[in-house]
Amino acid sequence: MRCPFCQHEDTQVKDSRPTEDGACIRRRRQCGACGGRFTTFERVQLRELIIVKRSDRRVPFDREKLTRSVMIALRKRPIDPEKIEQMISGIVRQLESIGEAEIPSATLGQMVMEALAALDQVAYVRYASVYKDFRAAGDFREFLEELPLESPKPGRV
Repeated sequence: MRCPFCQHEDTQVKDSRPTEDGACIRRRRQCGACGGRFTTFERVQLRELIIVKRSDRRVPFDREKLTRSVMIALRKRPIDPEKIEQMISGIVRQLESIGEAEIPSATLGQMVMEALAALDQVAYVRYASVYKDFRAAGDFREFLEELPLESPKPGRV
Protein backbone atom coordinates (compact mmCIF):
# COMPACT_ATOMS: atom_id res chain seq x y z
CA MET A 1 0.00 0.00 0.00
CA ARG A 2 1.44 3.36 -1.06
CA CYS A 3 1.88 6.04 1.63
CA PRO A 4 -0.50 8.99 1.00
CA PHE A 5 2.06 11.40 2.47
CA CYS A 6 5.38 10.55 0.74
CA GLN A 7 4.21 8.00 -1.89
CA HIS A 8 6.67 5.40 -0.56
CA GLU A 9 5.48 1.86 -1.41
CA ASP A 10 6.58 0.13 1.80
CA THR A 11 3.99 0.47 4.57
CA GLN A 12 3.34 -1.85 7.50
CA VAL A 13 0.01 -2.90 8.98
CA LYS A 14 0.03 -2.01 12.68
CA ASP A 15 -3.55 -3.02 13.55
CA SER A 16 -6.44 -4.81 11.79
CA ARG A 17 -10.02 -5.14 12.93
CA PRO A 18 -13.45 -5.56 11.36
CA THR A 19 -15.72 -2.54 11.17
CA GLU A 20 -18.85 -2.42 13.29
CA ASP A 21 -21.07 -3.78 10.53
CA GLY A 22 -18.50 -6.44 9.56
CA ALA A 23 -18.57 -5.33 5.91
CA CYS A 24 -14.87 -4.53 5.75
CA ILE A 25 -11.53 -4.69 7.56
CA ARG A 26 -10.06 -1.48 8.98
CA ARG A 27 -6.26 -1.43 8.89
CA ARG A 28 -3.98 1.09 10.62
CA ARG A 29 -0.75 1.44 8.64
CA GLN A 30 2.58 3.15 9.13
CA CYS A 31 5.02 4.25 6.44
CA GLY A 32 8.55 2.90 6.79
CA ALA A 33 10.04 5.99 5.12
CA CYS A 34 8.31 9.03 6.67
CA GLY A 35 6.63 7.41 9.70
CA GLY A 36 3.20 8.69 8.67
CA ARG A 37 0.16 6.77 9.95
CA PHE A 38 -3.04 6.27 7.99
CA THR A 39 -6.11 4.02 7.82
CA THR A 40 -7.24 1.82 4.94
CA PHE A 41 -10.40 -0.24 4.49
CA GLU A 42 -10.46 -3.60 2.72
CA ARG A 43 -13.76 -4.77 1.20
CA VAL A 44 -15.05 -7.62 -0.91
CA GLN A 45 -16.00 -6.57 -4.43
CA LEU A 46 -18.42 -9.02 -5.99
CA ARG A 47 -18.40 -7.60 -9.53
CA GLU A 48 -17.38 -4.53 -11.45
CA LEU A 49 -20.31 -2.11 -11.37
CA ILE A 50 -20.85 0.37 -14.20
CA ILE A 51 -22.85 3.57 -13.74
CA VAL A 52 -24.84 4.67 -16.79
CA LYS A 53 -25.01 8.48 -16.85
CA ARG A 54 -27.94 10.50 -18.21
CA SER A 55 -25.86 11.15 -21.35
CA ASP A 56 -25.64 7.34 -21.79
CA ARG A 57 -21.91 7.49 -20.96
CA ARG A 58 -20.70 4.53 -18.90
CA VAL A 59 -18.21 4.91 -16.06
CA PRO A 60 -16.96 2.42 -13.47
CA PHE A 61 -18.59 2.79 -10.06
CA ASP A 62 -16.23 4.65 -7.75
CA ARG A 63 -16.89 4.26 -4.03
CA GLU A 64 -14.53 7.16 -3.29
CA LYS A 65 -16.54 9.46 -5.57
CA LEU A 66 -19.72 8.42 -3.77
CA THR A 67 -18.02 9.08 -0.43
CA ARG A 68 -16.84 12.54 -1.55
CA SER A 69 -20.32 13.58 -2.72
CA VAL A 70 -21.89 12.36 0.53
CA MET A 71 -19.21 14.14 2.58
CA ILE A 72 -19.91 17.41 0.76
CA ALA A 73 -23.59 17.13 1.70
CA LEU A 74 -22.66 16.25 5.30
CA ARG A 75 -20.01 18.98 5.66
CA LYS A 76 -20.10 20.52 9.16
CA ARG A 77 -22.99 18.28 10.21
CA PRO A 78 -22.75 16.43 13.57
CA ILE A 79 -22.80 12.91 12.12
CA ASP A 80 -20.62 10.09 13.46
CA PRO A 81 -18.13 8.97 10.78
CA GLU A 82 -18.99 5.33 11.54
CA LYS A 83 -22.64 6.03 10.64
CA ILE A 84 -21.51 7.60 7.36
CA GLU A 85 -19.38 4.54 6.56
CA GLN A 86 -22.33 2.25 7.37
CA MET A 87 -24.60 4.30 5.12
CA ILE A 88 -22.16 4.14 2.20
CA SER A 89 -21.58 0.40 2.71
CA GLY A 90 -25.35 -0.09 2.72
CA ILE A 91 -25.70 1.75 -0.59
CA VAL A 92 -22.90 -0.33 -2.14
CA ARG A 93 -24.54 -3.56 -0.91
CA GLN A 94 -27.84 -2.41 -2.43
CA LEU A 95 -26.11 -1.73 -5.76
CA GLU A 96 -24.46 -5.16 -5.72
CA SER A 97 -27.71 -6.89 -4.79
CA ILE A 98 -29.52 -5.44 -7.82
CA GLY A 99 -27.85 -8.17 -9.83
CA GLU A 100 -27.10 -5.97 -12.82
CA ALA A 101 -23.62 -4.88 -13.88
CA GLU A 102 -24.94 -1.59 -15.33
CA ILE A 103 -26.89 0.71 -13.04
CA PRO A 104 -28.51 4.01 -14.07
CA SER A 105 -27.07 7.03 -12.24
CA ALA A 106 -30.65 7.97 -11.29
CA THR A 107 -30.94 4.71 -9.31
CA LEU A 108 -27.74 5.49 -7.42
CA GLY A 109 -28.86 9.08 -6.82
CA GLN A 110 -32.21 7.91 -5.44
CA MET A 111 -30.46 5.47 -3.08
CA VAL A 112 -28.25 8.28 -1.77
CA MET A 113 -31.26 10.57 -1.35
CA GLU A 114 -33.13 7.95 0.67
CA ALA A 115 -30.11 7.19 2.85
CA LEU A 116 -29.43 10.88 3.54
CA ALA A 117 -33.10 11.55 4.30
CA ALA A 118 -32.91 8.93 7.05
CA LEU A 119 -29.55 10.21 8.35
CA ASP A 120 -29.76 14.02 8.24
CA GLN A 121 -32.40 16.27 6.66
CA VAL A 122 -30.02 19.20 6.08
CA ALA A 123 -27.60 16.96 4.17
CA TYR A 124 -30.59 15.52 2.31
CA VAL A 125 -31.61 19.00 1.11
CA ARG A 126 -28.01 19.90 0.21
CA TYR A 127 -27.61 16.74 -1.87
CA ALA A 128 -31.03 17.23 -3.48
CA SER A 129 -30.10 20.76 -4.55
CA VAL A 130 -27.29 19.34 -6.70
CA TYR A 131 -28.94 16.05 -7.68
CA LYS A 132 -32.19 17.73 -8.76
CA ASP A 133 -30.30 20.70 -10.25
CA PHE A 134 -31.98 23.52 -8.31
CA ARG A 135 -31.69 26.79 -10.26
CA ALA A 136 -33.45 29.29 -7.95
CA ALA A 137 -34.61 29.77 -4.37
CA GLY A 138 -38.10 28.74 -5.46
CA ASP A 139 -36.76 25.26 -6.23
CA PHE A 140 -35.74 24.93 -2.57
CA ARG A 141 -39.15 26.19 -1.43
CA GLU A 142 -41.01 23.63 -3.56
CA PHE A 143 -38.75 20.81 -2.40
CA LEU A 144 -39.04 21.78 1.29
CA GLU A 145 -42.84 21.97 1.07
CA GLU A 146 -42.86 18.29 0.09
CA LEU A 147 -40.77 17.24 3.13
CA PRO A 148 -42.59 15.86 6.15
CA LEU A 149 -42.25 18.13 9.18
CA GLU A 150 -39.71 16.89 11.70
CA SER A 151 -40.44 17.49 15.36
CA PRO A 152 -37.82 19.65 17.12
CA LYS A 153 -35.09 17.86 19.03
CA PRO A 154 -35.32 18.00 22.83
CA GLY A 155 -33.27 20.89 24.15
CA ARG A 156 -33.35 22.76 20.82
CA VAL A 157 -35.51 25.76 20.08
